[in-house]
Amino acid sequence: MALDISSLSPEMLKGTLAHSLGMEITKLEEGYVEGTMPVDGRTHQPMGLLHGGASAALAETLGSIGSVLCINTDTHAPVGIEINCNHVRGKRSGLVTGKAKQVHRGGKIHIWNIDIVDEEEKLIATSRLTVMIIPKP
Repeated sequence: MALDISSLSPEMLKGTLAHSLGMEITKLEEGYVEGTMPVDGRTHQPMGLLHGGASAALAETLGSIGSVLCINTDTHAPVGIEINCNHVRGKRSGLVTGKAKQVHRGGKIHIWNIDIVDEEEKLIATSRLTVMIIPKP
């Protein structure tokens, strides 16, 4: 089931790391979130390549948004508790796309696999994110 991207408030990313890095959400479905991030001075490491931390930030952003969309945010909040990211190919410029697929949706734990690809669908990085669903205080 495709979700309306407008259901994700633009204000949600405003003033966040995701906004600072130029991330944009491009596709929302139940259990799937896709988004892009530019590869430029904001996301480079000193050698001019996409920074691994920027890739991890994209992965965690997409998985966390996916978890937000499948919980009651009046009573609960998603918090990332573990992420790993394998960097398999360098990238100097252009755009990367993260594709987050939910592989487990429990009452307390969500697990996401996130592949980050370039414009030609070549794998740049792959991540696994664990999100804990906690009650709001």
